Amino acid sequence: MYSHLITEMPIEVALKLIVAATLSLIIGFERELKRKPVGLKTSLVIATFSCLLTIISIETAYNTPARPDINITMDPLRLAAQIVSGIGFLGAGVILRKGNDSITGLTTAAMIWGAAGIGIAVGAGFYWQAVLGVIIVVGGIELVTPFLMKIGPKRMRQREVIIQVTMQDSAMLTKLIQYLESERFTIQHMRISDRDTYHTISLKLSTNENNTTLPLYKALHELPYIENVDIEFVI
Repeated sequence: MYSHLITEMPIEVALKLIVAATLSLIIGFERELKRKPVGLKTSLVIATFSCLLTIISIETAYNTPARPDINITMDPLRLAAQIVSGIGFLGAGVILRKGNDSITGLTTAAMIWGAAGIGIAVGAGFYWQAVLGVIIVVGGIELVTPFLMKIGPKRMRQREVIIQVTMQDSAMLTKLIQYLESERFTIQHMRISDRDTYHTISLKLSTNENNTTLPLYKALHELPYIENVDIEFVI
């Protein structure tokens, strides 16, 4: 397949780049819908240039003229292999650790790696394998995973809530915990710190209820012993 010069196959090269770019847009579109850092443009750039580098790597290996005085052995996918490891730096940039110890961006980082994989697969001529890979990944994220979340154990359906409240009397912490437990919240992690005359309590909770942020925020604000409230639902 690669025994001829690259100048003799501009249509095939263009086809590979177009296929890689098109498949990457599917992944980018899925990330855009969820308002994630890596969207259409980033996925397009990663897959297209990964495909281009793979083509260059393969063509260079097969089309480098032999020399009688030097025995040159070239791996046609050596450059593509470096893409897989090098793309990790870009993926690391979207993994965030929040102040509440939760980590976000792992799926997006994996999608970056996957976009590079699409480019490599198409560049090496594995068109249907790349298409099937995209279908499985996007279908798994959008269809299979939500289905398993619904039929799986109750733990999988729990939502995480991050609450930070400020109060003057630390003795009221017991009442706060009792209130949250009465509202069917389970405390996973708690941290207490002093700021001047106030006590700041950070709580990581889980719940199976379909509570929304606004009602819970109002309910906590109405408690007489709470001065300030900061709440976040982890989706």
